[in-house]
Amino acid sequence: MTQSETLTFPELQAEVAYLREELQMRDQLVQQLSQELFRLVKGNETALPAPEVSERQMAEMRALREQLQSVEQQVTFYQAQIADRDSEIYQLRQTAQELGDRSKMLEKVVQEMPHIYREKFERRLAPIKEKVSLVQRENRQLHAELQSVSYRLAVRSRRGTQLDLPTFPSGSVALPTLG
Repeated sequence: MTQSETLTFPELQAEVAYLREELQMRDQLVQQLSQELFRLVKGNETALPAPEVSERQMAEMRALREQLQSVEQQVTFYQAQIADRDSEIYQLRQTAQELGDRSKMLEKVVQEMPHIYREKFERRLAPIKEKVSLVQRENRQLHAELQSVSYRLAVRSRRGTQLDLPTFPSGSVALPTLG
């Protein structure tokens, strides 16, 4: 059976066809043997042969019966092989169907993958976008405050008045640069 497990589906079909042809040929042989036996039996009823002829015919009938039994055994063997092959073909078809279904499912999963990854990426990107938006808003607010302070300083310096600015020890505070 290990050899039949390695056969492909077309090879199995060819083997089944070959076995069916063999079976058909055996059936024809059985039919011919049956007709010959019938003819011999029918011939024996019409004329009683001499005793030595009768023994010869009996020997032929025994030989024909042995051939018939041999053919019947072969037919039984081939029928069992055909049944085994039919079972194997059925199993292979089932396996092919299951693999086809699994292949379709995997194709569907592969087609959905870009959408799934896009959703995951967007979910991960949303908090980052929100933080960027907050930083940009804060940057605009700070820029507006800087513009306001610059404008007020410019107005006061034109008036010639001294600003009452706090004094910091030199070198202890580093002012941020906008660059």
